Amino acid sequence: MIKSIVGFILRILPRPFLQLISKPIFKLISIFYRGKNVECPICNARFSKFFPYGRDSRDNALCTNCLSLERHRLLYIYLFEKSDLLKKKINVLHIAPEECFIKIFKNHNKITYTTADLESPLAEIKMDIHDMPFEDNMYDFILCNHVLEHVQNDIKALSEIKRVLKKGGKGIVQVPFYEPIPKYTIEDKNIKLKKDREKYYGQSDHVRKYGEDYKQRLESTGLKVEIVYPYEFLSKSEMKLYSVFETEEIYIINK
Repeated sequence: MIKSIVGFILRILPRPFLQLISKPIFKLISIFYRGKNVECPICNARFSKFFPYGRDSRDNALCTNCLSLERHRLLYIYLFEKSDLLKKKINVLHIAPEECFIKIFKNHNKITYTTADLESPLAEIKMDIHDMPFEDNMYDFILCNHVLEHVQNDIKALSEIKRVLKKGGKGIVQVPFYEPIPKYTIEDKNIKLKKDREKYYGQSDHVRKYGEDYKQRLESTGLKVEIVYPYEFLSKSEMKLYSVFETEEIYIINK
């Protein structure tokens, strides 16, 4: 019942509105999920289980305290606990910032942090990713999580990311993958109706479905790409505790 309601709400309410109302609502819901079976590494809250989330309502997905999802918890562990990407003074650009990350980045004493997006009420700067209002070679690190599937020209967006990234700078650019994963990315400008986009791309506000060629699409702009897998830095018991996907790949770009 809960899963059906969540899926329905996510389909009918605009994302910016959901971003504004979600935090106080889920703070109340968290009371009913008290326990010690799962843990959010971002906010350190523990629950009997995480809240179901997504248009198809995945079980054990959303932390009702900080609103992290599986992918956010995985990225947090990698960025702040397992890698050295954020261990020196750096200038960070966060495109379409997630609620669960904002305070963490802002309060980090080695990070100068900028948030930007076209629609998100959480972003400081309103911008079009196809034409960013930033100088060349400005950022040491860029985080762009589940954005490219929404934009009209992902290659142009990636070129802009490369342009504003410093020489030797790095970033993480994640996209969703829906089963069955096609060999090549599917995109067709004639697919315009929401019901058709949901059918072919997995979500009504997506304009493509990424395939096995995603790494090559990143590299087509001249970026170097490294793929990191959860099993390289997490045990199976840790993946279960934090509820992260064993198969989630982290795409690290390097200019």
